[in-house]
Amino acid sequence: MVNQVILVGRLVYDPELKLLDNGKKVATITLALQRAFKNADSGTYETDFIRCTLWSGIAENTVQYCKKGSTIGVKARLAQRYFDYGDEEKFSYPEVVAEKVTFISPKAGA
Repeated sequence: MVNQVILVGRLVYDPELKLLDNGKKVATITLALQRAFKNADSGTYETDFIRCTLWSGIAENTVQYCKKGSTIGVKARLAQRYFDYGDEEKFSYPEVVAEKVTFISPKAGA
């Protein structure tokens, strides 16, 4: 069985490194991904915005070498996350967890 996602896009904002209470380092990035086809109604290309979670060394390197506008490639896996926010109220969502980041091009003018 395969759980693999490949994304190539531009960073929407500068990545920031966070240190968790348990000592682990994490960064959350958002990639802008332009669709390969035009919208039938407006005739324009739409853009998807995908959040990705980066851990440890991957997070540190991405924060160090990338800025808003940088083009990167992300090899990732999907993980199902669960959130309890009240009495018997639960929410689940898929999370994109990066396993490898490739720096394709820096932000223009950098």
